Amino acid sequence: MEIQLKENERIDDLQINNLKIIQNKNWFCFGIDSVLLSDFTKNIKNNSKIIDLGTGTGIISILLTAKTNPESIIGVEIQPEVADMAKRSIYLNKLENKINIINEDIRILDKKLPLAQYDVIVTNPPYMKENTGLKNEDNTKLISRHEIKCTLEDIANISSKLLKNHGEIYMVHRPDRLVDIMEIFRKYKLEIKEMRLVFPKEKEQANLILIKAVKNGKPFLKISKPLYVYKETGDYTDEILKIYNKI
Repeated sequence: MEIQLKENERIDDLQINNLKIIQNKNWFCFGIDSVLLSDFTKNIKNNSKIIDLGTGTGIISILLTAKTNPESIIGVEIQPEVADMAKRSIYLNKLENKINIINEDIRILDKKLPLAQYDVIVTNPPYMKENTGLKNEDNTKLISRHEIKCTLEDIANISSKLLKNHGEIYMVHRPDRLVDIMEIFRKYKLEIKEMRLVFPKEKEQANLILIKAVKNGKPFLKISKPLYVYKETGDYTDEILKIYNKI
């Protein structure tokens, strides 16, 4: 199948396993948060059935095929034009046998997919509450960044329904939402088991948090060592370079 690029689209090399991704330069392009989340999930069990909620361009699903050995991945994206771009990236990488992109609202997935049948859910959801932050963006960026079509509660609710007992959910978010995350996850019987804070530099405030929770898990929380993105020189730290497969 020949891949057709649309206006303002480009193909970016992911620099791992010869994987590539199609992105639109005027829309929401993936960032380091998606890369860190895919690395955070690298110890999931082989042959897991995975759902990627809010897959966007499909970046996390694609990276997971390089870092894990899944049986299947369903990437769910509500915006049809973004879902189409993700589908073309899947074809570009010849991953149709592993990844299926569906254009759907995650809030009704329990009507579309079998319940309690999935091992892992991964998600890089919108970070900002609907009525906060600047909104001088086009609709595609707004939906990607703000809780307009998908809230934390939506994520927790549908994850609890779709995950098997003791299934895992991995999420990247902002530290300032941590109290909300903990409260909402417990409400839906998703027990947070591991957290890792991500800092731009050692002397700066954390700006990302990586979270692993288990459906019906027993209370026990591990706080992993901090992850620093940059050295004081402005260069990537060795750990970030390893995550990016640079060393």
